[in-house]
Amino acid sequence: MHSAPLAAAVAGVGVLLLTACSDSGRLLDASRTAGERKAAAALEAALANPLELRAFLFRMPKGADLHNHLSGAVYAESWLRAAKEDGLLIDRSSSRFVKPPTGEHEGQHTKAGKGSVSDACPPDLPATPIDINAKMPDGKPRYMPAASIYRDQHQFDAFVDLFSMRNFVASSGNTAHDHFFDTFGKLPSTDRSHLGEWVQEVAVRAAAQNEQYLELMHTPKPSGMSDIVKLVEKDVEDVEHLDPKPILPIIGKGVGEARQELDRIEATRRRLGHCGQREQMAACKVEVRYIYQVSRGKPKCQVLASTLFGFALASADPRVVGINFVMPEDGTFSMLDYATHMRYVRFFHALYPKVRIALHAGELAPGLVPPEGLCCHIRKAIEAGAERIGHGVDIMYETGPYDGPQESPYELLDIMAKKHVMVEINLSSNDLILGIVGDKHPFPIYRKHAVPVALSTDDEGISRIDLTHEYVRAVQAYGLHYADLKQIVRTSLEHSFLPGTSLWKKPDQFAAPVAACADDRLGSEKPSSPCSDFLEANERAREQWELERRFVAFEATFH
Repeated sequence: MHSAPLAAAVAGVGVLLLTACSDSGRLLDASRTAGERKAAAALEAALANPLELRAFLFRMPKGADLHNHLSGAVYAESWLRAAKEDGLLIDRSSSRFVKPPTGEHEGQHTKAGKGSVSDACPPDLPATPIDINAKMPDGKPRYMPAASIYRDQHQFDAFVDLFSMRNFVASSGNTAHDHFFDTFGKLPSTDRSHLGEWVQEVAVRAAAQNEQYLELMHTPKPSGMSDIVKLVEKDVEDVEHLDPKPILPIIGKGVGEARQELDRIEATRRRLGHCGQREQMAACKVEVRYIYQVSRGKPKCQVLASTLFGFALASADPRVVGINFVMPEDGTFSMLDYATHMRYVRFFHALYPKVRIALHAGELAPGLVPPEGLCCHIRKAIEAGAERIGHGVDIMYETGPYDGPQESPYELLDIMAKKHVMVEINLSSNDLILGIVGDKHPFPIYRKHAVPVALSTDDEGISRIDLTHEYVRAVQAYGLHYADLKQIVRTSLEHSFLPGTSLWKKPDQFAAPVAACADDRLGSEKPSSPCSDFLEANERAREQWELERRFVAFEATFH
Protein backbone atom coordinates (compact mmCIF):
# COMPACT_ATOMS: atom_id res chain seq x y z
CA MET A 1 0.00 0.00 0.00
CA HIS A 2 1.31 3.45 -0.92
CA SER A 3 2.19 5.98 1.70
CA ALA A 4 1.10 9.53 0.88
CA PRO A 5 4.60 10.56 -0.33
CA LEU A 6 4.92 7.45 -2.45
CA ALA A 7 1.45 7.99 -3.92
CA ALA A 8 2.45 11.52 -4.80
CA ALA A 9 5.62 10.23 -6.44
CA VAL A 10 3.63 7.72 -8.46
CA ALA A 11 1.28 10.49 -9.54
CA GLY A 12 4.27 12.58 -10.55
CA VAL A 13 5.67 9.79 -12.68
CA GLY A 14 2.26 9.45 -14.33
CA VAL A 15 2.22 13.14 -15.19
CA LEU A 16 5.69 12.91 -16.72
CA LEU A 17 4.76 9.87 -18.78
CA LEU A 18 1.58 11.51 -19.98
CA THR A 19 3.36 14.70 -20.89
CA ALA A 20 5.88 12.72 -22.92
CA CYS A 21 3.29 11.09 -25.16
CA SER A 22 0.41 13.57 -25.44
CA ASP A 23 -0.16 17.03 -26.76
CA SER A 24 -1.46 19.34 -24.07
CA GLY A 25 0.10 22.38 -25.60
CA ARG A 26 3.47 21.50 -24.10
CA LEU A 27 5.07 19.59 -26.96
CA LEU A 28 7.45 21.47 -29.20
CA ASP A 29 6.23 21.94 -32.75
CA ALA A 30 9.49 20.42 -33.93
CA SER A 31 8.43 17.05 -32.49
CA ARG A 32 5.41 16.92 -34.80
CA THR A 33 5.10 16.55 -38.53
CA ALA A 34 3.85 19.38 -40.68
CA GLY A 35 0.60 17.47 -41.19
CA GLU A 36 0.12 17.06 -37.44
CA ARG A 37 0.72 20.77 -36.85
CA LYS A 38 -1.84 21.70 -39.50
CA ALA A 39 -4.41 19.22 -38.15
CA ALA A 40 -3.81 20.51 -34.62
CA ALA A 41 -4.38 24.08 -35.79
CA ALA A 42 -7.55 23.03 -37.61
CA LEU A 43 -8.87 21.39 -34.45
CA GLU A 44 -8.17 24.51 -32.40
CA ALA A 45 -10.05 26.58 -34.96
CA ALA A 46 -12.98 24.14 -34.95
CA LEU A 47 -13.37 24.49 -31.19
CA ALA A 48 -15.18 27.79 -31.76
CA ASN A 49 -18.22 26.00 -33.19
CA PRO A 50 -19.61 22.61 -32.03
CA LEU A 51 -20.80 21.76 -35.52
CA GLU A 52 -17.38 22.40 -37.02
CA LEU A 53 -15.81 20.40 -34.21
CA ARG A 54 -18.04 17.43 -35.03
CA ALA A 55 -17.23 17.77 -38.74
CA PHE A 56 -13.51 17.64 -37.94
CA LEU A 57 -13.83 14.65 -35.62
CA PHE A 58 -16.25 12.82 -37.93
CA ARG A 59 -13.54 12.68 -40.61
CA MET A 60 -10.65 12.01 -38.22
CA PRO A 61 -9.46 8.37 -38.11
CA LYS A 62 -10.77 6.75 -34.95
CA GLY A 63 -9.25 3.29 -35.06
CA ALA A 64 -11.39 0.91 -33.01
CA ASP A 65 -14.55 0.80 -30.94
CA LEU A 66 -13.75 -1.90 -28.40
CA HIS A 67 -16.75 -1.62 -26.06
CA ASN A 68 -19.88 -2.02 -28.15
CA HIS A 69 -22.88 -4.24 -27.33
CA LEU A 70 -24.42 -5.42 -30.59
CA SER A 71 -28.02 -5.47 -29.34
CA GLY A 72 -27.60 -2.01 -27.81
CA ALA A 73 -25.88 -0.61 -30.89
CA VAL A 74 -28.89 -1.15 -33.15
CA TYR A 75 -31.16 1.87 -33.45
CA ALA A 76 -34.84 1.55 -32.46
CA GLU A 77 -36.02 2.13 -36.01
CA SER A 78 -34.22 -1.03 -37.12
CA TRP A 79 -35.80 -3.09 -34.34
CA LEU A 80 -39.25 -1.87 -35.38
CA ARG A 81 -38.61 -2.70 -39.03
CA ALA A 82 -37.51 -6.22 -38.08
CA ALA A 83 -40.56 -6.70 -35.85
CA LYS A 84 -42.77 -5.77 -38.80
CA GLU A 85 -40.92 -8.11 -41.16
CA ASP A 86 -41.20 -10.98 -38.68
CA GLY A 87 -44.93 -10.48 -38.30
CA LEU A 88 -44.74 -9.88 -34.55
CA LEU A 89 -47.68 -8.66 -32.51
CA ILE A 90 -47.82 -5.82 -30.02
CA ASP A 91 -49.45 -6.56 -26.69
CA ARG A 92 -51.31 -3.30 -26.06
CA SER A 93 -51.56 -4.05 -22.34
CA SER A 94 -47.79 -4.00 -21.88
CA SER A 95 -46.35 -2.52 -25.11
CA ARG A 96 -44.41 -5.77 -25.51
CA PHE A 97 -43.80 -7.52 -28.79
CA VAL A 98 -44.83 -11.18 -28.93
CA LYS A 99 -44.79 -13.90 -31.53
CA PRO A 100 -48.15 -14.91 -32.95
CA PRO A 101 -49.33 -18.40 -31.95
CA THR A 102 -48.44 -21.12 -34.43
CA GLY A 103 -49.92 -24.14 -32.67
CA GLU A 104 -52.05 -25.39 -29.83
CA HIS A 105 -49.19 -25.44 -27.32
CA GLU A 106 -47.37 -22.33 -28.49
CA GLY A 107 -45.30 -20.82 -25.69
CA GLN A 108 -45.85 -23.70 -23.26
CA HIS A 109 -42.89 -25.53 -21.78
CA THR A 110 -42.67 -28.69 -19.73
CA LYS A 111 -41.64 -27.95 -16.17
CA ALA A 112 -38.37 -29.40 -14.95
CA GLY A 113 -38.71 -32.78 -13.28
CA LYS A 114 -38.35 -33.15 -9.54
CA GLY A 115 -34.73 -32.97 -8.49
CA SER A 116 -33.47 -31.94 -11.92
CA VAL A 117 -32.80 -28.34 -10.88
CA SER A 118 -32.09 -27.13 -7.35
CA ASP A 119 -33.54 -24.13 -5.61
CA ALA A 120 -30.18 -22.42 -6.17
CA CYS A 121 -30.65 -22.67 -9.91
CA PRO A 122 -34.36 -22.33 -10.67
CA PRO A 123 -35.60 -22.93 -14.21
CA ASP A 124 -36.69 -20.02 -16.34
CA LEU A 125 -40.38 -19.31 -15.96
CA PRO A 126 -42.43 -20.86 -18.76
CA ALA A 127 -43.78 -18.50 -21.37
CA THR A 128 -47.46 -17.70 -21.07
CA PRO A 129 -49.44 -18.67 -24.19
CA ILE A 130 -51.31 -15.79 -25.77
CA ASP A 131 -54.99 -15.62 -26.63
CA ILE A 132 -55.08 -14.01 -30.05
CA ASN A 133 -58.73 -13.06 -29.54
CA ALA A 134 -58.23 -11.31 -26.19
CA LYS A 135 -59.75 -7.86 -25.75
CA MET A 136 -58.71 -4.77 -23.84
CA PRO A 137 -61.11 -3.17 -21.31
CA ASP A 138 -62.16 -0.73 -24.06
CA GLY A 139 -63.29 -3.69 -26.17
CA LYS A 140 -60.52 -3.26 -28.73
CA PRO A 141 -58.19 -6.19 -29.58
CA ARG A 142 -55.36 -6.69 -27.11
CA TYR A 143 -52.92 -7.73 -29.85
CA MET A 144 -52.24 -5.81 -33.02
CA PRO A 145 -49.71 -6.35 -35.82
CA ALA A 146 -46.34 -4.63 -35.41
CA ALA A 147 -46.86 -3.24 -38.90
CA SER A 148 -49.68 -1.06 -37.55
CA ILE A 149 -47.24 1.30 -35.83
CA TYR A 150 -46.21 2.60 -39.25
CA ARG A 151 -49.72 4.02 -39.64
CA ASP A 152 -49.55 6.03 -36.41
CA GLN A 153 -46.65 8.49 -36.04
CA HIS A 154 -47.32 9.06 -32.33
CA GLN A 155 -47.20 5.34 -31.66
CA PHE A 156 -44.05 4.95 -33.72
CA ASP A 157 -42.37 7.76 -31.78
CA ALA A 158 -43.48 6.24 -28.49
CA PHE A 159 -41.75 2.95 -29.33
CA VAL A 160 -38.56 4.72 -30.42
CA ASP A 161 -38.55 6.45 -27.03
CA LEU A 162 -39.29 3.14 -25.29
CA PHE A 163 -36.33 1.46 -27.03
CA SER A 164 -33.86 4.26 -26.34
CA MET A 165 -32.99 7.22 -24.13
CA ARG A 166 -34.54 9.67 -26.58
CA ASN A 167 -36.82 12.18 -24.83
CA PHE A 168 -36.41 10.33 -21.53
CA VAL A 169 -37.38 12.32 -18.43
CA ALA A 170 -36.77 10.73 -15.06
CA SER A 171 -39.68 10.48 -12.66
CA SER A 172 -40.44 8.83 -9.35
CA GLY A 173 -39.70 5.12 -9.72
CA ASN A 174 -38.39 5.52 -13.26
CA THR A 175 -34.70 6.44 -13.26
CA ALA A 176 -32.47 6.79 -16.28
CA HIS A 177 -30.46 3.83 -14.99
CA ASP A 178 -33.55 1.61 -14.93
CA HIS A 179 -34.93 2.84 -18.25
CA PHE A 180 -31.57 2.21 -19.93
CA PHE A 181 -31.17 -1.36 -18.73
CA ASP A 182 -34.88 -2.20 -18.99
CA THR A 183 -34.68 -1.36 -22.69
CA PHE A 184 -32.92 -4.65 -23.40
CA GLY A 185 -35.89 -6.58 -22.02
CA LYS A 186 -38.35 -4.56 -24.09
CA LEU A 187 -36.64 -5.04 -27.46
CA PRO A 188 -38.61 -7.35 -29.77
CA SER A 189 -37.62 -11.02 -29.94
CA THR A 190 -36.88 -10.80 -33.63
CA ASP A 191 -35.56 -13.69 -35.67
CA ARG A 192 -31.81 -14.25 -35.37
CA SER A 193 -31.55 -14.00 -39.13
CA HIS A 194 -31.43 -10.23 -38.56
CA LEU A 195 -28.08 -10.46 -36.77
CA GLY A 196 -26.15 -10.00 -40.01
CA GLU A 197 -28.22 -6.89 -40.73
CA TRP A 198 -27.42 -5.53 -37.27
CA VAL A 199 -23.68 -6.07 -37.71
CA GLN A 200 -23.86 -4.43 -41.13
CA GLU A 201 -25.71 -1.44 -39.68
CA VAL A 202 -23.02 -0.91 -37.06
CA ALA A 203 -20.23 -1.43 -39.61
CA VAL A 204 -21.76 1.07 -42.05
CA ARG A 205 -21.95 3.66 -39.28
CA ALA A 206 -18.36 2.93 -38.29
CA ALA A 207 -17.02 3.18 -41.84
CA ALA A 208 -18.71 6.55 -42.36
CA GLN A 209 -16.84 7.88 -39.31
CA ASN A 210 -13.45 6.58 -40.40
CA GLU A 211 -13.39 3.66 -37.95
CA GLN A 212 -11.68 0.50 -39.11
CA TYR A 213 -12.16 -2.14 -36.40
CA LEU A 214 -15.00 -3.26 -34.12
CA GLU A 215 -15.21 -5.71 -31.26
CA LEU A 216 -18.90 -6.38 -30.81
CA MET A 217 -20.21 -8.00 -27.65
CA HIS A 218 -22.62 -10.76 -28.63
CA THR A 219 -24.06 -13.94 -27.11
CA PRO A 220 -24.73 -16.89 -29.44
CA LYS A 221 -27.55 -19.10 -28.17
CA PRO A 222 -26.79 -22.69 -29.12
CA SER A 223 -28.88 -25.65 -28.10
CA GLY A 224 -27.71 -27.68 -25.13
CA MET A 225 -27.01 -24.79 -22.74
CA SER A 226 -29.62 -26.11 -20.29
CA ASP A 227 -27.79 -29.45 -20.27
CA ILE A 228 -24.51 -27.69 -19.51
CA VAL A 229 -26.21 -25.83 -16.66
CA LYS A 230 -27.34 -29.10 -15.09
CA LEU A 231 -23.89 -30.67 -15.41
CA VAL A 232 -22.05 -27.77 -13.74
CA GLU A 233 -24.62 -27.03 -11.05
CA LYS A 234 -22.93 -29.09 -8.35
CA ASP A 235 -19.69 -27.11 -8.80
CA VAL A 236 -20.99 -23.54 -8.54
CA GLU A 237 -19.36 -23.06 -5.13
CA ASP A 238 -16.29 -25.18 -5.86
CA VAL A 239 -15.44 -24.51 -9.49
CA GLU A 240 -11.86 -25.67 -8.98
CA HIS A 241 -13.15 -29.25 -8.83
CA LEU A 242 -15.22 -29.01 -12.00
CA ASP A 243 -14.27 -31.61 -14.59
CA PRO A 244 -15.09 -30.23 -18.06
CA LYS A 245 -14.47 -33.54 -19.84
CA PRO A 246 -18.03 -34.99 -19.53
CA ILE A 247 -19.41 -31.67 -20.79
CA LEU A 248 -17.14 -31.33 -23.83
CA PRO A 249 -19.38 -33.21 -26.30
CA ILE A 250 -22.30 -30.88 -25.55
CA ILE A 251 -20.01 -27.86 -25.69
CA GLY A 252 -18.55 -29.05 -28.98
CA LYS A 253 -22.00 -29.24 -30.55
CA GLY A 254 -22.85 -25.78 -29.24
CA VAL A 255 -19.58 -24.32 -30.49
CA GLY A 256 -20.35 -25.72 -33.93
CA GLU A 257 -23.79 -24.08 -33.89
CA ALA A 258 -22.33 -20.75 -32.77
CA ARG A 259 -19.74 -20.83 -35.53
CA GLN A 260 -22.47 -21.52 -38.08
CA GLU A 261 -24.33 -18.47 -36.81
CA LEU A 262 -21.21 -16.35 -37.27
CA ASP A 263 -20.88 -17.77 -40.79
CA ARG A 264 -24.44 -16.63 -41.54
CA ILE A 265 -23.73 -13.18 -40.09
CA GLU A 266 -20.68 -12.79 -42.30
CA ALA A 267 -22.55 -14.01 -45.37
CA THR A 268 -25.30 -11.45 -44.77
CA ARG A 269 -22.74 -8.69 -44.31
CA ARG A 270 -21.04 -9.60 -47.59
CA ARG A 271 -24.36 -9.69 -49.42
CA LEU A 272 -25.67 -6.40 -48.04
CA GLY A 273 -22.34 -4.64 -48.54
CA HIS A 274 -21.74 -6.08 -52.03
CA CYS A 275 -18.33 -7.06 -50.69
CA GLY A 276 -15.85 -8.20 -53.31
CA GLN A 277 -17.83 -6.53 -56.07
CA ARG A 278 -17.18 -3.32 -57.95
CA GLU A 279 -19.87 -1.47 -55.99
CA GLN A 280 -18.79 -2.74 -52.57
CA MET A 281 -19.54 -0.49 -49.62
CA ALA A 282 -16.88 1.02 -47.38
CA ALA A 283 -18.26 -1.09 -44.51
CA CYS A 284 -16.67 -4.16 -46.12
CA LYS A 285 -13.29 -2.82 -45.00
CA VAL A 286 -14.34 -2.57 -41.36
CA GLU A 287 -12.88 -5.56 -39.55
CA VAL A 288 -15.33 -7.09 -37.08
CA ARG A 289 -14.57 -9.47 -34.24
CA TYR A 290 -16.75 -10.61 -31.35
CA ILE A 291 -16.55 -10.67 -27.56
CA TYR A 292 -18.62 -13.44 -25.99
CA GLN A 293 -20.72 -11.87 -23.25
CA VAL A 294 -21.77 -13.71 -20.11
CA SER A 295 -24.98 -12.50 -18.44
CA ARG A 296 -23.94 -12.17 -14.80
CA GLY A 297 -27.36 -11.13 -13.53
CA LYS A 298 -28.47 -14.75 -13.34
CA PRO A 299 -28.08 -17.69 -10.92
CA LYS A 300 -24.52 -18.95 -10.54
CA CYS A 301 -25.14 -22.21 -12.40
CA GLN A 302 -26.13 -20.27 -15.51
CA VAL A 303 -23.19 -17.90 -15.18
CA LEU A 304 -20.81 -20.83 -14.71
CA ALA A 305 -22.19 -22.69 -17.74
CA SER A 306 -22.05 -19.59 -19.92
CA THR A 307 -18.50 -18.75 -18.81
CA LEU A 308 -17.32 -22.25 -19.68
CA PHE A 309 -19.02 -22.11 -23.06
CA GLY A 310 -17.65 -18.65 -23.81
CA PHE A 311 -14.06 -19.69 -23.12
CA ALA A 312 -14.50 -22.80 -25.24
CA LEU A 313 -15.96 -20.83 -28.15
CA ALA A 314 -13.28 -18.15 -27.99
CA SER A 315 -10.57 -20.80 -28.03
CA ALA A 316 -12.12 -22.52 -31.07
CA ASP A 317 -13.10 -19.62 -33.34
CA PRO A 318 -10.66 -16.77 -34.10
CA ARG A 319 -13.57 -14.46 -34.80
CA VAL A 320 -14.45 -14.58 -31.08
CA VAL A 321 -11.46 -12.79 -29.61
CA GLY A 322 -12.40 -12.62 -25.95
CA ILE A 323 -14.93 -12.83 -23.15
CA ASN A 324 -16.76 -10.28 -21.00
CA PHE A 325 -19.41 -10.16 -18.27
CA VAL A 326 -22.47 -7.95 -18.86
CA MET A 327 -25.73 -6.78 -17.23
CA PRO A 328 -25.96 -4.13 -14.48
CA GLU A 329 -23.01 -4.33 -12.13
CA ASP A 330 -25.20 -3.09 -9.29
CA GLY A 331 -27.71 -5.92 -9.81
CA THR A 332 -28.43 -8.37 -7.00
CA PHE A 333 -26.58 -11.34 -8.47
CA SER A 334 -23.78 -9.15 -9.85
CA MET A 335 -23.01 -7.74 -6.41
CA LEU A 336 -23.56 -10.86 -4.31
CA ASP A 337 -21.67 -13.20 -6.63
CA TYR A 338 -18.96 -10.88 -7.98
CA ALA A 339 -16.07 -12.62 -6.21
CA THR A 340 -17.42 -16.02 -7.32
CA HIS A 341 -17.68 -14.82 -10.92
CA MET A 342 -14.05 -13.73 -10.83
CA ARG A 343 -13.10 -17.22 -9.56
CA TYR A 344 -14.87 -18.66 -12.61
CA VAL A 345 -12.86 -16.39 -14.89
CA ARG A 346 -9.54 -17.31 -13.26
CA PHE A 347 -10.32 -21.04 -13.37
CA PHE A 348 -11.29 -21.16 -17.04
CA HIS A 349 -8.50 -18.82 -18.06
CA ALA A 350 -6.08 -21.40 -16.65
CA LEU A 351 -7.72 -24.02 -18.89
CA TYR A 352 -7.90 -21.70 -21.91
CA PRO A 353 -4.92 -19.36 -21.43
CA LYS A 354 -5.04 -17.88 -24.94
CA VAL A 355 -8.52 -16.42 -24.46
CA ARG A 356 -8.41 -12.65 -23.91
CA ILE A 357 -10.42 -11.03 -21.11
CA ALA A 358 -12.19 -7.66 -20.90
CA LEU A 359 -14.50 -7.11 -17.95
CA HIS A 360 -17.13 -4.57 -16.99
CA ALA A 361 -15.87 -3.34 -13.64
CA GLY A 362 -16.42 -0.19 -11.64
CA GLU A 363 -19.61 0.80 -13.48
CA LEU A 364 -20.85 2.01 -10.12
CA ALA A 365 -21.40 5.31 -8.36
CA PRO A 366 -21.93 6.45 -4.75
CA GLY A 367 -25.50 5.86 -3.66
CA LEU A 368 -26.20 3.26 -6.30
CA VAL A 369 -24.77 0.62 -3.95
CA PRO A 370 -23.62 0.76 -0.31
CA PRO A 371 -20.21 2.42 0.19
CA GLU A 372 -18.51 -0.92 0.74
CA GLY A 373 -19.89 -2.07 -2.63
CA LEU A 374 -17.49 0.34 -4.34
CA CYS A 375 -14.45 -1.23 -2.70
CA CYS A 376 -12.78 -3.46 -5.20
CA HIS A 377 -14.42 -4.62 -8.41
CA ILE A 378 -11.74 -3.18 -10.69
CA ARG A 379 -8.96 -4.69 -8.59
CA LYS A 380 -10.65 -8.11 -8.53
CA ALA A 381 -11.19 -8.01 -12.29
CA ILE A 382 -7.50 -7.34 -12.89
CA GLU A 383 -6.54 -10.10 -10.47
CA ALA A 384 -8.82 -12.42 -12.48
CA GLY A 385 -6.86 -11.64 -15.64
CA ALA A 386 -8.69 -8.70 -17.23
CA GLU A 387 -6.55 -6.90 -19.81
CA ARG A 388 -9.18 -4.22 -20.33
CA ILE A 389 -11.66 -2.67 -17.92
CA GLY A 390 -15.03 -1.48 -19.14
CA HIS A 391 -16.13 1.84 -17.56
CA GLY A 392 -13.91 1.88 -14.44
CA VAL A 393 -15.91 4.80 -13.05
CA ASP A 394 -15.47 4.08 -9.33
CA ILE A 395 -11.66 3.81 -9.39
CA MET A 396 -11.13 6.49 -6.71
CA TYR A 397 -13.48 4.65 -4.34
CA GLU A 398 -11.53 1.40 -4.61
CA THR A 399 -9.96 1.36 -1.17
CA GLY A 400 -10.30 -2.34 -0.43
CA PRO A 401 -12.88 -4.26 1.63
CA TYR A 402 -14.15 -2.28 4.58
CA ASP A 403 -13.46 -5.21 6.90
CA GLY A 404 -9.88 -5.66 5.68
CA PRO A 405 -6.67 -3.69 5.13
CA GLN A 406 -7.29 -0.39 3.37
CA GLU A 407 -5.67 0.10 -0.02
CA SER A 408 -4.88 3.15 -2.08
CA PRO A 409 -6.58 3.85 -5.41
CA TYR A 410 -3.27 5.38 -6.47
CA GLU A 411 -1.61 2.02 -5.97
CA LEU A 412 -4.25 0.48 -8.21
CA LEU A 413 -3.68 3.15 -10.85
CA ASP A 414 0.03 2.39 -10.67
CA ILE A 415 -0.66 -1.32 -11.18
CA MET A 416 -2.88 -0.58 -14.17
CA ALA A 417 -0.24 1.65 -15.74
CA LYS A 418 2.56 -0.89 -15.23
CA LYS A 419 0.46 -3.79 -16.50
CA HIS A 420 -0.92 -1.70 -19.37
CA VAL A 421 -4.51 -2.47 -18.38
CA MET A 422 -6.63 -0.28 -20.64
CA VAL A 423 -9.89 1.40 -19.63
CA GLU A 424 -12.76 1.56 -22.11
CA ILE A 425 -14.23 5.02 -21.53
CA ASN A 426 -17.96 5.48 -22.23
CA LEU A 427 -18.77 9.10 -21.42
CA SER A 428 -22.40 9.29 -22.58
CA SER A 429 -23.30 5.95 -21.04
CA ASN A 430 -21.77 6.93 -17.71
CA ASP A 431 -23.71 10.18 -17.79
CA LEU A 432 -27.06 8.59 -18.70
CA ILE A 433 -26.83 5.59 -16.37
CA LEU A 434 -24.78 6.85 -13.44
CA GLY A 435 -25.03 10.64 -13.63
CA ILE A 436 -21.23 10.79 -13.75
CA VAL A 437 -20.02 13.68 -15.89
CA GLY A 438 -17.27 16.30 -16.10
CA ASP A 439 -14.89 16.42 -13.16
CA LYS A 440 -16.82 13.60 -11.46
CA HIS A 441 -15.52 11.24 -14.14
CA PRO A 442 -12.07 9.67 -13.63
CA PHE A 443 -11.11 9.95 -17.33
CA PRO A 444 -8.54 12.73 -16.66
CA ILE A 445 -7.24 10.88 -13.61
CA TYR A 446 -6.51 7.79 -15.67
CA ARG A 447 -4.65 9.90 -18.20
CA LYS A 448 -2.77 11.75 -15.47
CA HIS A 449 -1.46 8.45 -14.12
CA ALA A 450 -0.52 7.03 -17.54
CA VAL A 451 -3.26 4.39 -17.56
CA PRO A 452 -4.11 3.69 -21.22
CA VAL A 453 -7.62 4.78 -22.23
CA ALA A 454 -9.74 4.65 -25.37
CA LEU A 455 -13.16 6.05 -26.13
CA SER A 456 -16.04 3.73 -26.99
CA THR A 457 -19.81 3.85 -27.43
CA ASP A 458 -21.19 1.10 -25.16
CA ASP A 459 -24.77 1.08 -26.58
CA GLU A 460 -24.90 3.69 -29.31
CA GLY A 461 -28.40 2.76 -30.46
CA ILE A 462 -29.98 3.06 -27.03
CA SER A 463 -28.00 6.23 -26.25
CA ARG A 464 -28.74 7.63 -29.76
CA ILE A 465 -25.07 8.54 -30.30
CA ASP A 466 -22.08 7.46 -32.38
CA LEU A 467 -18.34 7.33 -31.69
CA THR A 468 -17.81 10.82 -33.08
CA HIS A 469 -20.21 12.10 -30.43
CA GLU A 470 -17.96 10.63 -27.73
CA TYR A 471 -14.89 12.34 -29.19
CA VAL A 472 -16.74 15.67 -29.34
CA ARG A 473 -17.78 15.22 -25.74
CA ALA A 474 -14.24 14.38 -24.63
CA VAL A 475 -12.72 17.37 -26.39
CA GLN A 476 -15.29 19.79 -25.01
CA ALA A 477 -15.22 18.44 -21.46
CA TYR A 478 -11.51 17.83 -21.02
CA GLY A 479 -9.75 20.25 -23.37
CA LEU A 480 -8.05 17.58 -25.45
CA HIS A 481 -5.64 18.59 -28.19
CA TYR A 482 -5.00 16.81 -31.47
CA ALA A 483 -2.06 14.74 -30.21
CA ASP A 484 -4.15 13.68 -27.20
CA LEU A 485 -6.78 12.38 -29.61
CA LYS A 486 -4.17 10.68 -31.75
CA GLN A 487 -2.81 8.91 -28.69
CA ILE A 488 -6.29 7.74 -27.66
CA VAL A 489 -7.04 6.46 -31.16
CA ARG A 490 -3.74 4.60 -31.35
CA THR A 491 -4.43 3.13 -27.92
CA SER A 492 -7.68 1.63 -29.19
CA LEU A 493 -5.86 -0.57 -31.71
CA GLU A 494 -2.89 -1.15 -29.42
CA HIS A 495 -5.28 -2.85 -26.96
CA SER A 496 -7.46 -4.64 -29.46
CA PHE A 497 -7.63 -8.40 -29.12
CA LEU A 498 -6.47 -8.93 -32.67
CA PRO A 499 -3.77 -11.59 -32.93
CA GLY A 500 -0.14 -10.78 -33.47
CA THR A 501 2.49 -8.33 -32.31
CA SER A 502 2.04 -4.58 -32.05
CA LEU A 503 3.51 -2.23 -34.61
CA TRP A 504 5.09 -0.23 -31.82
CA LYS A 505 8.42 -1.05 -30.22
CA LYS A 506 7.24 -0.39 -26.66
CA PRO A 507 3.72 -0.86 -25.27
CA ASP A 508 1.61 2.30 -25.31
CA GLN A 509 4.50 4.39 -26.60
CA PHE A 510 3.81 5.53 -30.12
CA ALA A 511 7.09 7.18 -30.98
CA ALA A 512 9.00 4.31 -32.61
CA PRO A 513 7.84 1.25 -34.55
CA VAL A 514 9.39 -2.20 -34.34
CA ALA A 515 12.76 -2.78 -35.95
CA ALA A 516 11.28 -4.35 -39.10
CA CYS A 517 9.50 -1.08 -39.93
CA ALA A 518 11.94 1.40 -38.33
CA ASP A 519 13.23 2.69 -41.67
CA ASP A 520 9.80 3.01 -43.29
CA ARG A 521 7.54 6.03 -43.45
CA LEU A 522 4.62 5.10 -41.19
CA GLY A 523 1.51 4.26 -43.15
CA SER A 524 3.19 4.27 -46.53
CA GLU A 525 1.41 2.48 -49.36
CA LYS A 526 4.43 0.30 -50.12
CA PRO A 527 6.34 -0.69 -46.96
CA SER A 528 9.77 -2.27 -47.29
CA SER A 529 10.10 -6.01 -47.66
CA PRO A 530 11.00 -6.64 -43.97
CA CYS A 531 8.16 -4.41 -42.82
CA SER A 532 5.71 -5.95 -45.28
CA ASP A 533 6.60 -9.45 -44.06
CA PHE A 534 6.10 -8.32 -40.46
CA LEU A 535 2.72 -6.79 -41.20
CA GLU A 536 1.58 -9.87 -43.09
CA ALA A 537 2.37 -12.04 -40.07
CA ASN A 538 0.76 -9.77 -37.46
CA GLU A 539 -2.85 -8.72 -37.93
CA ARG A 540 -2.82 -6.20 -35.09
CA ALA A 541 0.23 -4.45 -36.54
CA ARG A 542 -1.39 -4.52 -39.97
CA GLU A 543 -4.43 -2.63 -38.66
CA GLN A 544 -2.14 -0.20 -36.85
CA TRP A 545 -0.25 0.44 -40.09
CA GLU A 546 -3.57 1.13 -41.82
CA LEU A 547 -4.42 3.60 -39.07
CA GLU A 548 -1.16 5.47 -39.69
CA ARG A 549 -1.98 5.54 -43.41
CA ARG A 550 -5.35 7.07 -42.60
CA PHE A 551 -3.77 9.69 -40.34
CA VAL A 552 -1.37 10.69 -43.11
CA ALA A 553 -4.27 11.02 -45.56
CA PHE A 554 -6.39 12.97 -43.07
CA GLU A 555 -3.62 15.38 -42.15
CA ALA A 556 -2.83 15.98 -45.80
CA THR A 557 -6.25 17.59 -46.27
CA PHE A 558 -5.25 20.64 -44.22
CA HIS A 559 -3.36 23.46 -45.89
